[in-house]
This record gives sequence, structure tokens and C-alpha cells, in this order.
Amino acid sequence: MRCAGCLKPGLIALGIVTILSSGCARAISDHAACPRVVEYPPGFQQRAAAEVEVLPPGAAVETLLADYHVMRRQAQVCVW
Repeated sequence: MRCAGCLKPGLIALGIVTILSSGCARAISDHAACPRVVEYPPGFQQRAAAEVEVLPPGAAVETLLADYHVMRRQAQVCVW
């Protein structure tokens, strides 16, 4: 006896294949991880340098800025 509201096995298989194959989809762009590097005007850079100069020796902000410098350099060479 057939059920009028039952799904056909072919439709079930198609649904399963669609779900499983979506996990293999490639990323839209491998370059999506390349961040935009913000350019700061020279006056702003000089002000920031002056503020860093008055920090106490070994300030945590120095380490953060060094890490930020490395990330900016990496972002500049990131291929679009």
C-alpha cells in the first residue's frame, strides 16, 4: 500500500547528497583574510610616537604595538 504523503526514496537520497556535498564547498575567496591597512597621516604618527616615548619602561603597550606592527607588515604583503 502506498502512502500519498510519503517522500520518494530518490528525493531523500538527493537531499542527503546535497547536505553532505555542501561540506566540501570551497571558500568564496582565499583572499578574504587580507585586511585593509589603514594609512595614518604623518602628524598622527608623530603624535603617537611622542606618546609612546613617555610610557614607563617595559609598558605592556609597547609589546602590543610591536605585535600590531608585525600584523600591519603581514597585511601589506597579503596578496589580493
